[in-house]
Amino acid sequence: MATVTIAFFALPLLALMQRARWSTLWSDLTTGPALDALRLSVACAAAATALSLVFGTPLAWVLARTRMRGRRLVRALVLLPMILPPVVGGVALLAAFSLNSPLGGWLHDALDIQLTFSPAAVIMAQTFVAMPFYVITVEGALSHVDPRFEDVAGTLGAGPLAVFRKVTLPLIAPSVAAGAVLAFARALGEFGATVTFAGNIAGRTQTLPLAVYLRLEADPPAAIALSFVLVAVAVFALVSMRGHWFRT
Repeated sequence: MATVTIAFFALPLLALMQRARWSTLWSDLTTGPALDALRLSVACAAAATALSLVFGTPLAWVLARTRMRGRRLVRALVLLPMILPPVVGGVALLAAFSLNSPLGGWLHDALDIQLTFSPAAVIMAQTFVAMPFYVITVEGALSHVDPRFEDVAGTLGAGPLAVFRKVTLPLIAPSVAAGAVLAFARALGEFGATVTFAGNIAGRTQTLPLAVYLRLEADPPAAIALSFVLVAVAVFALVSMRGHWFRT
């Protein structure tokens, strides 16, 4: 039975490799639309990863180290995008930030900012689905750090921020790096929330997964070539997660 299960996961990847047009793989990846989609995807995924680091690290610390009321509810809310259908997340973002919403309408009228169907919408959609992966990874690492190290630093006169920067952060640095890679990979592969909230505008909001979808009927070999980029990033993310989410 295990062999059948392994084959179930392996056969699609083998079929992808078998159908690839290897002779034109590089040219398929370096066409103008493909490069535009790749550049946009990498830039937006990097921005989403940076936002996950800035906002997700304090949140992970709160979830791991405090006993505030409603902590379980907050954790469930943060992790909800991991199991929520991405298109539903896109609809939720659209309801919250579109021009027809109170907040989106105010941003447009007061500050002339339109979030929907823009690169900013791509970043928001990617952050929405990617940050939970970073938070859960770093929270797990913080939960396993011996607080006595931090207590000793505190008794020597270090403030909370200094303790975190000089003691805690070095201890969890591998998990921070792994969580960041995982968040980047998840952001790069985001489809449903992006197409719903940001649209599919070539050169503006068309990310790599959207480009794959569009080329699947018109030019399947090109779609497969672009898919290899996403597969490579996913493999790299899995390698970086060894010892964090699973053991080898």
